[in-house]
Amino acid sequence: MKNLEQIQNFDNENFVHPWESMKDVGNNTRMFAEAAEGIYIYDENGQKLIDGPGGMWCVQIGYGRREMAEAISSQILKLPYYSPWNMSASPSAMLAKKLAELAPGDLNHVFFTTCGSTAVDSAIRFVHFYNNVLGRPEKKKVISREHSYHGSTYLSASVSGKSRDKDWLDTANELVHFLPDVNPNRRPEDMSLETFLEEKVADLENAIITLGAENVGAFIAEPVMSSGGVIIPPKGYHKRCLEICRQYDVLYISDEVVTAFGRLGHWFSSKEVFDIEPDIITCAKGLTSGYVPMGACIISDRIFSKISGDNAHGATFSNGYTYSGHPVSSAAALKNIEIFETEGLLEHVREISPYFLQRLEDLRKLPLVGDTRGVGLVGCVEGRIVDPENPDALVLDIEMGSRIDKHCQELGLIVRPLWNMCVFSPPLIITPEQIDDMFNILEQGIIRTAEELRQEGLWKG
Repeated sequence: MKNLEQIQNFDNENFVHPWESMKDVGNNTRMFAEAAEGIYIYDENGQKLIDGPGGMWCVQIGYGRREMAEAISSQILKLPYYSPWNMSASPSAMLAKKLAELAPGDLNHVFFTTCGSTAVDSAIRFVHFYNNVLGRPEKKKVISREHSYHGSTYLSASVSGKSRDKDWLDTANELVHFLPDVNPNRRPEDMSLETFLEEKVADLENAIITLGAENVGAFIAEPVMSSGGVIIPPKGYHKRCLEICRQYDVLYISDEVVTAFGRLGHWFSSKEVFDIEPDIITCAKGLTSGYVPMGACIISDRIFSKISGDNAHGATFSNGYTYSGHPVSSAAALKNIEIFETEGLLEHVREISPYFLQRLEDLRKLPLVGDTRGVGLVGCVEGRIVDPENPDALVLDIEMGSRIDKHCQELGLIVRPLWNMCVFSPPLIITPEQIDDMFNILEQGIIRTAEELRQEGLWKG
């Protein structure tokens, strides 16, 4: 085994990480995750840390599940791979059937992908394919929302609305139209929530009318805008938007990469939480609890039937991946779902969420905290703008998040700083006592950061 310094050098010299800061290449001092169990990760020094973000919103069943390892290894020994182009395998077919049963309404057609990005990419390609087969080649524009995140492939990044992610990368700008911010906490002080809702729904309808319904293929929306800061639209927003999409023959894509598989206490949140049955659902992450990569694009009978069978016009949906429906990933997903069912994880999330959200809200008492918001087992703590008049305000906000992250890590908690925000999506197996540990550490991290900023004259709160 190489010594730690050598391995850190390998990381700096050879591993290009996602969202890599080119300025810092070769000089990073990242924490190394070397082991994990339950809701905890152990770093290179053996320190035990609560995994606040649950990996990347994905480790639903927790780490170190022997039954998951056995299901994966058993499938590897039996059949590690098959070509999805000209054959199938039992785990893939069984998983497709299971997902069709769990998905709302008539979403019965499952296209397997490698992750959330490729699930969204495939959904958009299917929208284009669908309208081409129907003889509507101009009906291709996608309407999305500011602050949304849908992935890192070219198409999924194009429909993502986080502007800073696009500072140095090109996207298909001609493909997408973005609606304004739907964060109800950002509405004018004198505007009621009902008026804000009407305005946001009108944004969608006005966009369709302006662009021309004959040019708009789909509206894509996360039920909760997770990477954008856990933004929860006002109640009724999604249902009203779906009604408008139906009115103008625009497909509705519900991006449930984060919100599916228990994060909000249900298999899928579209129907159970937000009362919609979309045309397409994309999912990944919690599908396998992060143990192996996999995603899926689930398509409704309503639209699938219009371009298949006697309505196919000889068309082929020529989109796919070497690892579509991978048998090992399928076996892992089936075991993951089985664990959910046998351990009652959905019920556990619904039972424990109120306490998680109450502890989250309690942090508002801290002067450095500007807002808290959440639903199910996903939440965000947003810091106050340190100095809104300062031209370097963004730099200071990023610094705030970094400092909170540093203090929390020293105390035994991993947070995911997004500028001046910390987001949380812990493993669904978390207990009330562990929720207390998590938020107690976060509170101390925020207090220490506030004191530092005061001492350095960067904040007077």
